[in-house]
Amino acid sequence: MTQRTPVPDRNGMPGFGLGTWQNEDPEACAESVRTALETGYRHVDTAQIYGNEAAVGRGIAAADVDREDVFLATKVWIDELAHEDVLESTEESLEKLGTEYVDLLYVHWPARTYDPEETLSAFEELCDAGKTERIGVSNFEPTHIETAQSVLDTPVFANQIEIHPLLQQRELREFCADAGIEVVAYSPLARGNVFDVDVLSAIADDRGVSEAQVSLAWLRAKGVTPIPKATGADHIRDNWTSLELELSDDEIERIDGIDTERRFVDPDFGPRSW
Repeated sequence: MTQRTPVPDRNGMPGFGLGTWQNEDPEACAESVRTALETGYRHVDTAQIYGNEAAVGRGIAAADVDREDVFLATKVWIDELAHEDVLESTEESLEKLGTEYVDLLYVHWPARTYDPEETLSAFEELCDAGKTERIGVSNFEPTHIETAQSVLDTPVFANQIEIHPLLQQRELREFCADAGIEVVAYSPLARGNVFDVDVLSAIADDRGVSEAQVSLAWLRAKGVTPIPKATGADHIRDNWTSLELELSDDEIERIDGIDTERRFVDPDFGPRSW
């Protein structure tokens, strides 16, 4: 199946992707990745802690899409952020994924064994060795990003964060934009809670679309790359169809006006500034 809908480009990263968090059944995960790629997705996101890198790799291999056309990202978990652990665990990730490189490698959280100089020097080694084409961070606040920038010679390419209409992250988005850092949105549907937001439902009803599509279109309008998780073919295609939806200025303003800051991913090791 050929790609039917143009995907925005974010400095070489497709501006829409498939998230795989909690997609733990190996066969279902591999099939969802294959289905997404053959629907038109070209950005697939996983992580060491998800336990599904091998399944993601099988899904990519099974799809009628060349590996070099897939933007593949994974993340190094917080227990593997010592210098040598970064190198060893990333090699293990590449083996599981069945690839010689990833397009983007993230520090999953600035927590536990994370040490900016030790951790990020290992990331630069991997970049220099062609094991990753880009260095990313995830769940970083501005102070963490500034420290990373002071350590790295390689630019920070992206910051993957929880962001959706119920957690709009305005200040962090602005900081990343000023720093030339792409923002990638995990949990872009607020763990399903966007379906219970009156503003989103009203816009969805007016447009004959789903609240999920409205939320994803709003993120794209903000220059953010959403990576919604979906396992079933219907949800994969529904999310994909959001690329055909362009919100009006009035609709965007109405969503901007949602006055709540609700976080659905909040582990006890998260940044203390929260």
